[in-house]
Parts: sequence; structure tokens; C-alpha cells
Amino acid sequence: MTRWLGLAALVVVMAAGCAGPEKKLGRGMNNATEILRMGELRRTVEQTALFDSPESAYTTGFLRGMNRTLARTGIGLYEIITFPFPSYEPVLTHKFSAKPVYPDTYRPNLIEDQTFAPDTSLGFAGGDVIPFVPGSRFRVFDN
Repeated sequence: MTRWLGLAALVVVMAAGCAGPEKKLGRGMNNATEILRMGELRRTVEQTALFDSPESAYTTGFLRGMNRTLARTGIGLYEIITFPFPSYEPVLTHKFSAKPVYPDTYRPNLIEDQTFAPDTSLGFAGGDVIPFVPGSRFRVFDN
């Protein structure tokens, strides 16, 4: 009896697929590293300077950005811990985007690396050189 129950449980797990938990874990890891990426902070400072005033960008914008960064990091940790369990939809989407945010003045690109190189025979290609450094805008071969 227990053998059939175990087999049935295995069939249910295999038939359910892993796309939902995979997405939730990936989204959680992305959100949990927000404290290192600082996209929310940079975007909030930029948006505060544009819509409120440039004088309050580095004070109010910074504090607002830190609050949003910590909240997104917390959401990421929650999604990492609960990734095997349904629901696999993003949480708090009325306050936070399901995708990572960046300042409007910055659009991320691929890292300058041989993995993404379109012409490996020459040994170089285009892309961001140091995207992990906040404020870095240096790109090789940007058209």
C-alpha cells in the first residue's frame, strides 16, 4: 500500500513540472540580491530628483530607496524560502514590479565576456565592462 502511495506521489510531483518553482526561486534570488545591485535605490533617488526636487533627492530619495531595497530583499528571501510551495505568482505586485528595476537613465546590457561574444575568433565583443559597479556606464562597442 505504501509503495503505491509513494509511486502516486512521485507521479504527481513529476507531472506537475518544475516551471513554477523554478521561476519563483529565480525571482527570489534576483530580489534577494537587490541589496547588492541597488537598482531600487538608484531609481528612487533619480525619480525623487525629477518629480519632487533635486534638493531632496539625496535625502528623501535615499531613505525611500533604502526602504524599497530592504522590502524587495525581504520579498526575495520569502520567495526563496517558499519556492517549493504554491502559489508561484509574484507577491506585492501592486507595490513592486516583478522584474528588477533600474534608473531610467541606465539600461543593462550583457557583461563583456567570451560567453556572450559574437566573434570569439577575434577575442573581443561588446557589452558592459563592470555592470556591478553602481553608476558604471562604460560599454565597449556601443552602437
